[in-house]
Amino acid sequence: MSNSIYTTLARQDGLLKEMQVVANNIANTNTSGYKTDRAIFAEYVMATGQDTPSLSMGGLAGHSFDLTQGTVKFTGGQFDLAIQGEGFFALETDNGQRLTRAGAFQISADGELVTGDGAKVLSEGSFPIQIPPEAENVTIAGDGTISSAGQIIGQVGIFTPTGQLQRETDTRFVADGGVQPVEGAAVLQGALEASNVSPVLEMARMIEVHRAYEAGQTLMEQEDQRISQFISAVRDR
Repeated sequence: MSNSIYTTLARQDGLLKEMQVVANNIANTNTSGYKTDRAIFAEYVMATGQDTPSLSMGGLAGHSFDLTQGTVKFTGGQFDLAIQGEGFFALETDNGQRLTRAGAFQISADGELVTGDGAKVLSEGSFPIQIPPEAENVTIAGDGTISSAGQIIGQVGIFTPTGQLQRETDTRFVADGGVQPVEGAAVLQGALEASNVSPVLEMARMIEVHRAYEAGQTLMEQEDQRISQFISAVRDR
């Protein structure tokens, strides 16, 4: 196989992975707390001989996330929470601690503040938050303090990662480097943060990637035809 086909195959593989990222962004346009994903590619250069040009190919090296805040939509839900500014809610899951900006919470049968799938929302001290069964008219202040009838019963923790983030699900991240509390975080009760995906920009990017993929496919077909013609010419000599 020629170097040009190897190079084009590497490019096609990268474009396919980028198309998957763009398609996932579009699919999560209406997902609360979703952050736009961007594929990051790295170039690999390999020597092909002392007197020949080097071979350069690209590959997916990782992801970056646009953490720009999405539009805040007021829902009126008592345990719907949105963060104004930086930071994440911390969750206790079966796989360890996770971070999220999706704040659609509820009270479990055990009286704990949880997500829809049962992950426990953590306090500023990284403990599950317990809401007493007798608590009525629960209010959550801007600093995350939870009160009922004038009595403080807990505080929602807001954290920021100290290292790189890795996406686990559409709205959850892993912070391998640990987390630290955010000073002066602002929490809004009765609101959710919308996805920060721009459908127009993502559709434009999808068209751009699709056209690049088609161009690569055409190049591979032309190269394959050139090689076939060369083989036929040599065989018929």
